[in-house]
Amino acid sequence: MLEIKNISKTFNPGTVTEKKAINNLNLKINDGDFITVIGGNGAGKSTMLNLIAGVFPPDGGRILLDGKDITLLPEYKRAAYIGRVFQDPLMGTAADMEIGENLAFAARRGKRRTLKWGIGKDEQEQFKTSLATLGLGLEERMSNKVGLLSGGQRQALTLLMASLQKPELLLLDEHTAALDPLTAKKVLDLTEEIVSKDNLTTLMITHNMKDAIRIGNRLIMMNNGQIIFDVCGEEKAKLTVEDLHRKFKENAGEEFADDRAVLV
Repeated sequence: MLEIKNISKTFNPGTVTEKKAINNLNLKINDGDFITVIGGNGAGKSTMLNLIAGVFPPDGGRILLDGKDITLLPEYKRAAYIGRVFQDPLMGTAADMEIGENLAFAARRGKRRTLKWGIGKDEQEQFKTSLATLGLGLEERMSNKVGLLSGGQRQALTLLMASLQKPELLLLDEHTAALDPLTAKKVLDLTEEIVSKDNLTTLMITHNMKDAIRIGNRLIMMNNGQIIFDVCGEEKAKLTVEDLHRKFKENAGEEFADDRAVLV
């Protein structure tokens, strides 16, 4: 479904701040995979997602999505195929626009724009039904400005917007990291429901080791811009946090170190 072939990315090459973020990375993702991604500080996790999303081009290699070569496709064109939720709840929505207007933009992502005015009655009902699945009462607040929502409400809305068109690939970049534990759990539960309902192929970066083990069917561990451990199915389900630390040390030759990692 998604294939990354020999991708590399170096920032500030030839300077004292040169950083090889991705180093000859190869990854094949099957249709319907829900992959959790873990790794230490500077492992290349977010850079990998940015390369897939088209935020910047790779130095070399190819990215294929459902057989289409998207390596040099600009980010706005990839939006027709890829949904994304960021760590910052403020990034995925337009604060000065209404909830309904934000959903309308998401519904038109990647489609040809027309001069048709506003949101149709059928669309309004569709948006209300979708919002009701979040269980946050937002279906009764469609005319409210998004800037009035809490961080958790806004992130739940962003998740809905990113998955509204059932994208070929959903990218979740630490999308619960900025939320308090109770709100993070709510958003994570919604994530599992949405991904499962629509069988969305998903890549989710997380710093919570237990969540990485519990959620999804596959787990990959990154270090120095490469994948050093890839596990799925029953073998993944049987892992413990201690197993992940041991695997990291075996494959990276050093102790796992990440000042944001949640281990329990």
